[in-house]
Amino acid sequence: MDPPPPTTKSWSIHTRTEITSKYKIHSLIGSGTFSDIYKATRISDNLPVALKEVHHSQSAFREIEALQALHHSPNVVVLHEFFSSDDEDVVLVLEYLVTDLEKVIKVVGREGGMGGWSVGEVKRWIVQILLAVDACHRSSVIHRDLKPSNFLIGEDGVLKLADFGQARIRIAPGFDSFHHNTQLQSQESSVFQHQNTLTEPENTSQENRSNPMEVPLGTIEESGPSDEFKSNDPFDETDRETNFPDADTSCLATCTTSDVEEDFLKSNYSYENNDGGTESGPLTSCAGTRWFRAPELLFGSTNYGAEVDLWSLGCVIAELFTLQPLFPGTSDIDQISRIYEVLGNLNEEVWPGCAQLPDYQIINFEKVENPSGLASCLPNRSQDEISLVKKLLCYDPAGRATAMELLHDKYLNEEPLPVPVSELRVPLSNHGTDYFSSGSEEWGDRRELGSDSDFDEFDVTTGSGGDFSIQFS
Repeated sequence: MDPPPPTTKSWSIHTRTEITSKYKIHSLIGSGTFSDIYKATRISDNLPVALKEVHHSQSAFREIEALQALHHSPNVVVLHEFFSSDDEDVVLVLEYLVTDLEKVIKVVGREGGMGGWSVGEVKRWIVQILLAVDACHRSSVIHRDLKPSNFLIGEDGVLKLADFGQARIRIAPGFDSFHHNTQLQSQESSVFQHQNTLTEPENTSQENRSNPMEVPLGTIEESGPSDEFKSNDPFDETDRETNFPDADTSCLATCTTSDVEEDFLKSNYSYENNDGGTESGPLTSCAGTRWFRAPELLFGSTNYGAEVDLWSLGCVIAELFTLQPLFPGTSDIDQISRIYEVLGNLNEEVWPGCAQLPDYQIINFEKVENPSGLASCLPNRSQDEISLVKKLLCYDPAGRATAMELLHDKYLNEEPLPVPVSELRVPLSNHGTDYFSSGSEEWGDRRELGSDSDFDEFDVTTGSGGDFSIQFS
């Protein structure tokens, strides 16, 4: 692979005075297929931020739109502002968080690091994860790439969902927009014509945001009846272009509940196009990272809904329990095979209608006579913990429990109760700096899952003052 030329857009952020006049850029902390992440400081008040330079405008537009729709949630990263111009990449200014769930799991799993998790700690992580996903689904946002590395964690133990570059927003019939026909009415052209600042009211600051994490679970307001949701989204080629995981672009950085009260999982919604109307059509099946990809996606479905997030959620929770990935497939075929070994073959008996999936007749496996079952993958876990995962990891999307339903699950509401967020242990170094630096030893475990990053073949070494060097393999 030839070295990228000095003018490659990956480095253009350093030459943009509208950004460097407001932010001091320290170092590159992550790179992926469609974005680079920099740690920076806001000059006016020394606030640490993450600058996400997105090289694909459609992906940037989707992320901005999703974060605007979710800007009230305490469990979704904050988008402070963004910069755009006709001839430059879009740069998002995001809340900076010191680590992510994948890295915390590594530490806990490394010879019992941190002394292992207590049951109360595990439950609090799960509660925060569920609140983040529920906020998305209440706002008709499908994330489509849920995995541990996309759940970022601050020093205070607050967990926040990030990396919405693959997200899709669904609008219910009868609703013109999410925020009284204002924020989401913006057209892509107007979004990228000038610099945009998202003014955050004082009452939505971190200190003053409502924080349902500290509210007894039984008092969390429930959404409406949970019905099957099948989305109808116009397919466009940008889906194919942006469906690869962004590798480490989310690892250290990267807004929630809308006024729509009705649970959107079990109604028919459509995607609002840029003309304010709605269109029908398929989605791409290549969304998400393979280890967390729902069976319907593996079999080529282009008519799916938020249930794909629920499958991914089950894989994430299982990894919290075992500290190991549940289905670490090396290819899509191997991924299906690993699922079959545990759950048995996919057929009309377990999911009526599955034979209509585009690739169902193409991909054939021998019958698994004695599937091991999920309990075998969760050794030394309680029946309630196993039951929680089973409610998410079922073939029929209509049978998967919603995030809100799980927040009221017996497991999370019985002793020992989830510990307060303030009691969660977040591993940090003894020197007050990030425990998880962007050193190469912490990178790359999941790059084989589909990343086409230009950085896969060389190492990035960061230095002080924002300097960095490239070493090619």
